[in-house]
Amino acid sequence: MADENIPEDDTPAPGRDDAAVEQQADPELKVTQGSDLSDGSGQNPSEGLNLSAGKRLFSGSCEFLLSAATPDQVPASILPEIAFAGRSNVGKSSLVNALTGRKTLARTSNTPGRTQLLNFFEVGDRLMIVDLPGYGFAQAPKKDVEAWTRRTRSYLKGRPQLRRVLLLIDSRHGLKTVDREIMAELDKAAVSYQIILTKIDKIKQGALRELMTQTTEELKRHVAAHPIILPTSAAKALGIAELRAHLSSLTLT
Repeated sequence: MADENIPEDDTPAPGRDDAAVEQQADPELKVTQGSDLSDGSGQNPSEGLNLSAGKRLFSGSCEFLLSAATPDQVPASILPEIAFAGRSNVGKSSLVNALTGRKTLARTSNTPGRTQLLNFFEVGDRLMIVDLPGYGFAQAPKKDVEAWTRRTRSYLKGRPQLRRVLLLIDSRHGLKTVDREIMAELDKAAVSYQIILTKIDKIKQGALRELMTQTTEELKRHVAAHPIILPTSAAKALGIAELRAHLSSLTLT
């Protein structure tokens, strides 16, 4: 996995100016419960979802279990697992907090690469959420970056109860080379993954639609990719109900 040595939140997409993106942010963006926003494939991300089941799942107990630094520290569990992966500072911890309704359950940091361990959270005795170390940028020694990269790879390839990896992509930047490298690795390992767009409150709805259409077309070339893209904003609670519903469908009944 190559290390794109760039801080995600401070690096605009090629040819784009972040200041301009912020000025274009649409305050009327509506990606809420029951939204008709298509993912570009003609499928509605909300269609067929049991939103109430997702709400029930995350209204129950949700506890931090442990942080694992080595493979032998990963908990023995029969619960289905959902792993959150993405470039550093893409908003993984913020999304976990938004899903669970706990503002400080997952550690957040303005410093990319700060979370270096695999963090496990148990949701209602039915699901395990795993917050993976961010990739692509880290203000840490190279040997440390390499160590937690190996740790993450080992987990992804050797966890039979892993139902899906949620690959978080900053909607302001779209897919980058390092994301595509992760996607190729997951394809090769036959690990199912789904694209979750973050920070959609920061861009216009037209730009979001275009991004979803382009990304959907690209996903058709990846055998392990889930076809439905979910747009979210942890800050504005957009798309959270839909994501909860998707996750509830993967839990123990």
